[in-house]
Amino acid sequence: MTSKRAAFFDVDNTLIKGSTIFFLSRGMYQRGFFSKREISTFVLANLRFRLTGKENPEEIDKFKEAAQSFVKGHNVSEIKKIAADVYDKYVSERLWSGTIEIARKHLAEGLEVWLVTAAPQHMAELIAERLGFTGALGTIAETKDGIYTGKMVGEMLHGVSKAEAVKKLALERNYDLKNSYAYSDSHNDIPLLSIVGKPQAINPDTLLQIKAFRDGWQVHDFRRARRVSKALAPILARGLYAATLLKPRRRQH
Repeated sequence: MTSKRAAFFDVDNTLIKGSTIFFLSRGMYQRGFFSKREISTFVLANLRFRLTGKENPEEIDKFKEAAQSFVKGHNVSEIKKIAADVYDKYVSERLWSGTIEIARKHLAEGLEVWLVTAAPQHMAELIAERLGFTGALGTIAETKDGIYTGKMVGEMLHGVSKAEAVKKLALERNYDLKNSYAYSDSHNDIPLLSIVGKPQAINPDTLLQIKAFRDGWQVHDFRRARRVSKALAPILARGLYAATLLKPRRRQH
């Protein structure tokens, strides 16, 4: 059997601007699922997790606990409806168009495209479906009789766990990882990037940028283009204004 190729994309700050689980919690808060104190605690845990990454197991445990209590006791179908609304209102308008272009190019070339994220599996699958991607791997929340129990099935999909999940998927779907791609913004995903033959960084943090430059990985920084555009706009405007003042006036006859 001939091996297939695939492309694996991280989600937060790689595919979208911001945190998927933050957008979902925002939608739930607006519907009265949380108090301001509860949402503040969760957002703080999410932020500290993003900043400390794999270097601080204590913060990872705090985030796991916050993420588990986040959906505990809620109906699965209700959360799925909220997730769809959150995608339409918040996520769809915060997609990095450059990343979407890369993913669609891979699809056109016959590659399968997967999202791989620490965000909830149901949310990851929704995003993949809306964008026409092959599928998604995310953190799986345990359910019983259609209700979230507040426990995880397996590990949170973060760091080494992402790489292990993709290896397992590659065996199941016969992917040739040496000829496949992976994309991320975070140094926490270096284990994932390192198992494919074509790792690339998108909007990289400092540590990932250093790793990419050192190892010759391709870097896409869509943030830089926006910053340059904003920086040049006033300069171009002043230049055009000056050119207008200096332009010779036509004589009136």
